[in-house]
Amino acid sequence: MQDEPRPDELIKAVADFLRDHIAPQISGHAAFKLRVGINALDLVSRQLALSGESDAAEHASLKALLGHDGSLFNLNAELADRVASGAASLSTPGLKDHLWRTTLAKLAVDQPNYASYRREMEGGEQGLPTNTPSS
Repeated sequence: MQDEPRPDELIKAVADFLRDHIAPQISGHAAFKLRVGINALDLVSRQLALSGESDAAEHASLKALLGHDGSLFNLNAELADRVASGAASLSTPGLKDHLWRTTLAKLAVDQPNYASYRREMEGGEQGLPTNTPSS
């Protein structure tokens, strides 16, 4: 079995090649479409690198909040139902922290250069991936 390079490393290498060597050679609408493709590759690379750790943390938090185990999808659906019905709110112990940490973990993948996210991370938020790759 071949261990290196990992899929996230391969995707990053392709994105970097397109960004550094192909993008400077094209312009107009084709350049725009290339940037969209590069951004998608960057997002997938971050998702592969970060989702395992953040999904595990989210799953553990949901189990603690709901008091039982289940799939990440089902636990999220149950929490959403509880919030929608009023059975859970920001006054529910642990919910506000769970939502905050989950949101920051998702921003690490989706929008790591978002100004508010960057400020929050520079403020030393704990419990999130520290190897946040940026695009």
